[in-house]
Amino acid sequence: MSSIRRRKGSEPEKGPSENSEPKIQKKEGEEEEREDDDNDKNKENRNKNKNGVDVLKKKKSKWSCIDSCCWFVGCICTLWWFLLFMYNVMPASFPQYVTEAITGPMPDPPGLKLKKEGLRVKHPVVFVPGIVTGGLELWEGHQCAEGLFRKRLWGGTFGEVYKRPSCWVEHMSLDNESGLDPPGIRVRPVTGLVAADYFAAGYFVWAVLIANLARIGYEEKTMYMAAYDWRISFQNTEVRDQTLSQIKSNIELMVSTNGGNKAVIIPHSMGVLYFLHFLKWVEAPAPMGGGGGPDWCSKYIKAVVNIGGPFLGVPKAIAGLFSAEARDIAVARAIAPGFLDNDMFRIQTLQHVMKMTRTWDSTMSMIPKGGDTIWGGFDWSPEAGDHLTMKKKSKANAKLRDRKENKTNVVNYGRMISFGKDVAEADSPEIEILDFRGAIKGPNVANTSCRDVWTEYHDMGVEGVRAVADHKVYTASSIIDLLQFVAPKMMARGSAHFSYGVADNLDDPKYEHYKYWSNPLETKLPNAPDMEIFSLYGVGLPTERAYIYKLTPFAECYIPFEIDPTAKGGDEISCLRDGVYTVNGDETVPVLSSGYMCAKGWRGKTRFNPSGIRTYVREYDHSPPANLLEGRGTQSGAHVDIMGNFALIEDVMRIAAGAKGEELGGDKVYSDIFKWSDRIKLPL
Repeated sequence: MSSIRRRKGSEPEKGPSENSEPKIQKKEGEEEEREDDDNDKNKENRNKNKNGVDVLKKKKSKWSCIDSCCWFVGCICTLWWFLLFMYNVMPASFPQYVTEAITGPMPDPPGLKLKKEGLRVKHPVVFVPGIVTGGLELWEGHQCAEGLFRKRLWGGTFGEVYKRPSCWVEHMSLDNESGLDPPGIRVRPVTGLVAADYFAAGYFVWAVLIANLARIGYEEKTMYMAAYDWRISFQNTEVRDQTLSQIKSNIELMVSTNGGNKAVIIPHSMGVLYFLHFLKWVEAPAPMGGGGGPDWCSKYIKAVVNIGGPFLGVPKAIAGLFSAEARDIAVARAIAPGFLDNDMFRIQTLQHVMKMTRTWDSTMSMIPKGGDTIWGGFDWSPEAGDHLTMKKKSKANAKLRDRKENKTNVVNYGRMISFGKDVAEADSPEIEILDFRGAIKGPNVANTSCRDVWTEYHDMGVEGVRAVADHKVYTASSIIDLLQFVAPKMMARGSAHFSYGVADNLDDPKYEHYKYWSNPLETKLPNAPDMEIFSLYGVGLPTERAYIYKLTPFAECYIPFEIDPTAKGGDEISCLRDGVYTVNGDETVPVLSSGYMCAKGWRGKTRFNPSGIRTYVREYDHSPPANLLEGRGTQSGAHVDIMGNFALIEDVMRIAAGAKGEELGGDKVYSDIFKWSDRIKLPL
């Protein structure tokens, strides 16, 4: 019976066809073996199922890289939409509630505080933005810029930098001969308050000040953003766009429509130099000037409130023009050697930056002015002997305090460029200097393939490069000769629009030319004794003052000089870091440049200030944010972040509402600007 049952159980199944083949009887031994195998497999499957593993499912559950990427992107998108939904449904006061729960009660914004005190809109205000902070948009371009009409090329998202970098560089560059638009390209400044309220999404410039002024009644009819193309020379903004004329007519209109209340002008950064140029332009007769006459400023301007003003230039401009870098670039090169010098995405990064920025004539307005008289020479500098030291403010942050005198390690900041740390620290008799001015340039070190990143270094050759390095040390006076040697075409344009010396006789007719108007050491302030001039700036941050350079190893299409990031000081309090000597300032402008004119050069009746316009110095000691929730901080002294400093905003608002300098408390100083100013032996 058992064999009969086995035969029944081993009958083959019917095939897909109805007319299947006859059943084939298997041998009894083969059937038993097959049945045993089936039993073993079933047993194995049961054992695996007990452990939670299914062979078929295991084969199907293999996870590929594409699956992982899709899963990751899906999670990110889901999280993003969830957070966006929560942000939109939460009360507007919730972020402030969370911040105050962590950091404690936040102080009232200056606008709310002053509104409670009863301050109201009075004097119309004019904002004058600085370099790079104003938006630029395309009005005409080449084929590669198709679809970008009136889209921002500068400011905003900077999306075009990543999408089409070569096209972007081409359209942001100016003509090497004229300093104006290249053929077929028109890039123009964005107009209105939106031109410089934010530099990029979430990164404010003027937005915080505008919002606080609005709290006491200001609006667009009482606020004007004097936007201009910050790339071109100051006089050329009038030649091409009539920007200076627009500023003049807008100030006149605002004063006449606001009951005759004079305007308060608030320039920032390079805008300070631009408005200095305007002060002379508006008085000068046409066609070179605006024809306003000698009493125009007295009639229309109450005060000029300069924020972070580089009155006497910035050493940082030298490094930018000489090697297209600054301290940040030198540090990046030290961290990732060769990265910036590589042909990244088929673009030699620094070479293209240099090619573009050397066409921006405005950058030459910030070359240090006053020569060795102001900035020091081989053996002296106004700030010599003073060093920034770190003092703990709290467990959460540290704060840079004023320099303390250190007689054992005196740094000579007058040597703005030194080839080697040993040269920067050596005594003058030990330095053998070879004159570079008569050096013969050539042979050419670059082949024709480099012409798309032409930087004028291609015309110097090995001998010219070696002559520059053999000179070893450059002060503020010889820096001008250096730039004329390495970039003659750039400096030929710049010298037609800017000057960097000190006037011996301000009554000389040559100083009536516009090239002198943005240099406070070669021009007079207007005849406006009732006008006030303020210099507001941050202190307590290490700011670039002098550089240690080295020769770059030879390479095709190279920039032959670079900051030496291996040059460092010998102790923690040294002011030498990554090849850069630093002094007290706001990270961009040294105190000497921001403060000297108001502390001494214009103080009282001097030859630069014959009508005795009152001047005030107001410094803001830098305090970093205690945590990330504070953003960029409300007590920052950094060059741009200071625009959100509550103390500075309050001072500006009080001036706009009618307060005079004495009512603010006069000077407020944390640095040694008055001591440094006294060391400068400039006849006044």
